[in-house]
Amino acid sequence: MADILRDFEQWAGALMQRLGPVARRKLNTQLARELRKRQQARIGAQQNPDGSAWEPRGRLRRQRGSIKRRAQMYMGLRQARHMKLLATADEATVQFAGRDAWIARVAQYGLIDKVSPRGPSVRYPKRQLLGFSDADREFVRDFLIQHLLPDA
Repeated sequence: MADILRDFEQWAGALMQRLGPVARRKLNTQLARELRKRQQARIGAQQNPDGSAWEPRGRLRRQRGSIKRRAQMYMGLRQARHMKLLATADEATVQFAGRDAWIARVAQYGLIDKVSPRGPSVRYPKRQLLGFSDADREFVRDFLIQHLLPDA
């Protein structure tokens, strides 16, 4: 996997060097926005990058007479205001910041955290919020080809 990413990075880097720093930053910003949309859709579908479903969450307590709604995990985290973009001439990233980063890290790696400040500690199941799938790699390749090689 590392070899594939390294080869891909060399290929994309060679194409990107044709552009000036301002144009590279603009292209990286567009790419990061599109990747954020793809990550948001995947989080909404509750899938890992490999396409497997997340482990279901535990049963939720409901008050009597309440309307049963489909509970979606990490619905707030997938909003654009929580998924920060950072784009420079050399790189583009989609990341969580602050408290959101801690919540995402616990989910991403299946760590132990407290349910509430004075509550019990629980090992959360591993749910990959951010990551690259094969479809994402193909998307990045096609995106770069479309924007860097207009005659292709």
